[in-house]
Amino acid sequence: MALNVAVQMDPIEKINIAGDSTFALLLEARARGHRLNYYTPDRLSMRGGRVLAEAAPLEVRDIPGDHYTLGETSLLDLSLLDVVLLRQDPPFDIAYITSTHLLEHLRPGVLIVNDPASVRNAPEKLFVMNFPQLMPPTLITRSRRAIEAFLDEHGEAVMKPLHGHGGAAVFKISREDPNFGSLFDLFAASFREPWVVQRYLPQILEGDKRIILVEGEPLAALNRVPAKGDIRANMARGGAAAAASLTERERAICAIVGPELKRRGLLFAGIDVIGGHLTEINVTSPTGIRTINKLGGPDLAAAIWDAIEAKARLRPRVARASTVPAAFDQTDWQTMLSQSERHK
Repeated sequence: MALNVAVQMDPIEKINIAGDSTFALLLEARARGHRLNYYTPDRLSMRGGRVLAEAAPLEVRDIPGDHYTLGETSLLDLSLLDVVLLRQDPPFDIAYITSTHLLEHLRPGVLIVNDPASVRNAPEKLFVMNFPQLMPPTLITRSRRAIEAFLDEHGEAVMKPLHGHGGAAVFKISREDPNFGSLFDLFAASFREPWVVQRYLPQILEGDKRIILVEGEPLAALNRVPAKGDIRANMARGGAAAAASLTERERAICAIVGPELKRRGLLFAGIDVIGGHLTEINVTSPTGIRTINKLGGPDLAAAIWDAIEAKARLRPRVARASTVPAAFDQTDWQTMLSQSERHK
């Protein structure tokens, strides 16, 4: 069945379609005949209990430099949709959290991928702490004394912001590091939240494996190897990607984490494993599916849409449509826009 879909994402004109997982999902949706609507998080509103977005019909094509066309923007009542893809990138800040609160009002009639309440309650570097038996020793703190004690115990560690992403501000520190004091001062001035301090894993030089799980099942993986002289394996930081299979240890990790992801409605997730240790669980806007496909792996966009379609069929569409009118306040909205233009 054709679904009416909206995607909440960052500006589509700025994405790199060669490796963008959201774009892969949009291409697959169009290939299946689903209707796409596009908006950015700043165009989300709530009025009278209804969640609205200033959205435009979207067409996509796999052509660099000419990858999308937008129709005319209108005020869209999101409760009339079948699916909303929550695909904006971090930072996971108060604006991101607020958008999850708004989208939560669409449940249960609209399928949101991933579930906004679970995204909000599963910050990627904190959610993983639910599985300490799978992780390297990890400390969440702002305390210099606690970090120094951790370094005394483990010798070397990686220090990074709790809500960072893409490998930004990730540092290797050691017990005798003369720069640690300055780095601590920099973090204290830059980040209000606690930081992550994790025992350094020398296996990072062999790669950081990203495993994609759909409905809690591991479907594929890729290995990201840091550039020479760097400890960050993120492809945005120069990491090189290679096809990868799962070890017995990694399958055991997925068997523990996967059911909890499914229970929380985190349909599309990526976990990171270094040397057999779980380091992160990515649920906000997981990446890697285009790269896996280009490296000869499965088409994960198709698997994700298979799962979305199966869940969308179970939604209470009749009850939803009977309580919300199909046409909503377009005249009032256009008047409001005209008044705004006159006051500029």
